[in-house]
Amino acid sequence: MLIKIILTVIFLLVTIGVGVYSRKQAKSVDGFVLGGRSVGPWLTAFAFGTSYFSAVVFVGYAGQFGWKYGLSASWIGIGNAIIGSLLAWIVLGRRTKLMTQHIQSRTMPDFIIAFVFLIPYTAGVYMGISKLFEMGFGIPYSYCAMIMATLTAIYVILGGYKATAINDFIQGIIMLFGITTVIYVVLDNQGGLTEAINKMAAQVPTTHDLEDKSGMFSSFQLGDFASWFGPNPLSLLGVVVLTSLGTWGLPQMVGKFYSITDESAIKRGTVISTIFALIVSGGCYFIGSFGRLYPEPAFSPEKHKYAYDSIVPSMLETLPDVLIALVVLLVLSASMSTLASLVLTSSSTMTLDLIYRDKKSSDDEVKGGEIDDEVAEKIERRKVVIMRVLIVFFIALSLMIALNPPQFIAQLMGISWGALAGAFLAPFMLGLYWRGVTTASVWACFAWGVGLTVVNMMLSNSLLNPIDCGAVAMVGGFIVVAVVSLFTKKMDTNTVDSIFKCYDK
Repeated sequence: MLIKIILTVIFLLVTIGVGVYSRKQAKSVDGFVLGGRSVGPWLTAFAFGTSYFSAVVFVGYAGQFGWKYGLSASWIGIGNAIIGSLLAWIVLGRRTKLMTQHIQSRTMPDFIIAFVFLIPYTAGVYMGISKLFEMGFGIPYSYCAMIMATLTAIYVILGGYKATAINDFIQGIIMLFGITTVIYVVLDNQGGLTEAINKMAAQVPTTHDLEDKSGMFSSFQLGDFASWFGPNPLSLLGVVVLTSLGTWGLPQMVGKFYSITDESAIKRGTVISTIFALIVSGGCYFIGSFGRLYPEPAFSPEKHKYAYDSIVPSMLETLPDVLIALVVLLVLSASMSTLASLVLTSSSTMTLDLIYRDKKSSDDEVKGGEIDDEVAEKIERRKVVIMRVLIVFFIALSLMIALNPPQFIAQLMGISWGALAGAFLAPFMLGLYWRGVTTASVWACFAWGVGLTVVNMMLSNSLLNPIDCGAVAMVGGFIVVAVVSLFTKKMDTNTVDSIFKCYDK
């Protein structure tokens, strides 16, 4: 226990120290939100990766999908690396950097939607790390969630995006070292890779599996849990789409491209981010895929569901204390970086896109149609103060949900990713490449993504589970934007040409 406490205290002190170190660069809006648009490829790539993968992946997704799909769950990690990282950087990176810098954009203009739907996402992050802390330290779940919320708020409020990016780099190194160590130890405990796979090939669904209302085990064959595509390839594909393509439309992920230094940094960041995702995400799902070799998790007859979030913690309980401390730091690193990114995105969105949507804050601050330097500086400071206040509000609200969680971690994530990516992915991606996207089509896609998610969530017997619903929302958004754009008023041609001029270089 002493080793666990010492390592955790050192980690937390370093995290807060980075916030103090970065505070001078967080006085202006650009500095607080984007790190002055001067963040290098290593920091950006690690910030992208650590924001992508949190306790939600390690505890929630790896446990649930590893149990359902066996070894084929590893495809989710591979999809995250290729689609969620490599292709995301190639397709979105350069064009996002150039266009947002050209039109002086600081956020994804997503208004209240991001603020609302990032809350269940954040609650899922709290749940994941708190369950591991409960296992490793014996500290009650509620105390873990409150401590993590407080510490994250401190370093984000102090240092803004630059503090977040530096901490992401440190936390990313811990994640890489931690996941590779855990893979080795878990496989060694099972007698090696070959023996572990042989044991998985002998696994069959339990009685409780067959009671699950999803019906995914109706055509199960012996050996499916050790096969390439598992017992339900179509359902697995839906998870790959949601967790991989979903990042393309999440404001806290796309925002990383706003702050990177230049185009050459984007090329290097693409390689770094992909390798990071392959090791971390691939490793998480690979570990989770051996969940059936450990004690069966508790089953709730009322909900016809397993306690999926307990699978990975139960796998790790047999590890030596030093390794448990390492795992806790691994997940703490992943969770705090994701949480920091979420709260920064939400607070900046509310401040810049809703409260200060008009560049001219008031008539008495404008002289001859222009804002003088002194007043402009005062407005900048005011915006930063408002963002810091909203960070506290956002963390407090999501903490309240985390202390009374309505669903499993994976379901909370499905709701958040489905609504956000369903609303933003299609208009954002098409808007970077196609001049024909209209304002009406963007609003229509917002209504589609949020509407489908909310309606499906409110139905007592949902048409789709939250994860499949999220995948449908994302893919369907492209159809909505394309069709509505063909029949609605186009933007002024000169304005569009001016915006796309940044790609002529």
